[in-house]
Amino acid sequence: MRILVAEDEKHLNRIISEALEDEGWSVDSCFNGADALDYALGADYDLIILDIMMPKMDGLQMLRELRKTGDTTPVLFLTARDGLADRVEGLESGGDYYLVKPFEFSELMAVVRALTRKYTGNRSNVYTIEDLSLDTAAHTVTRGGKNIDLSAREFALLEYMLRNRGVVLSREMIENNLWNYDYEGGTNVVDVYMGYLRKKMDTGFEKKLIHTVWGKGWVIR
Repeated sequence: MRILVAEDEKHLNRIISEALEDEGWSVDSCFNGADALDYALGADYDLIILDIMMPKMDGLQMLRELRKTGDTTPVLFLTARDGLADRVEGLESGGDYYLVKPFEFSELMAVVRALTRKYTGNRSNVYTIEDLSLDTAAHTVTRGGKNIDLSAREFALLEYMLRNRGVVLSREMIENNLWNYDYEGGTNVVDVYMGYLRKKMDTGFEKKLIHTVWGKGWVIR
């Protein structure tokens, strides 16, 4: 899952981004509204966390411009303004949720999970296939009742595959959804992580869940 954080307070931006990355999400960050619009138009995001008071272009204007293109990415507004009129303006601009600063990070994470569940069509924290279960809230994975320890990147990869179960995912699709703009890894990084994940998911189990579709990518089924 890929999230854009647009917040001009650099310390807060970094804290939010690191918290999201610790949960396994891929994060791009920027510090003004103009850059946020460029990022949003140039990539597919599952969620945009958007400060309202930013230089160059405020969050409300940025979102209005984005919505004009037909983009329906869910947006979580962050702001220090807590008046009723401010909240109404934010929601009428196309926002989906309005979080007032200062906020608790537990609340932020709960809203992020709720919005991403809502817009990906999954009403539960849990994704399952056969005897495999992934819980995005508890950040746990089990197969056949056995707990499986995954790194944040492995967890994000498995979640992405489960969200798209039955769909062949190319290397490019995985890179675009799980690695951010400033990533400079090797060209085989997806293959490496897919190998790690397959070893943990399928070793010791008769039925294999992760399959290679030669020349196209990978699929979980």
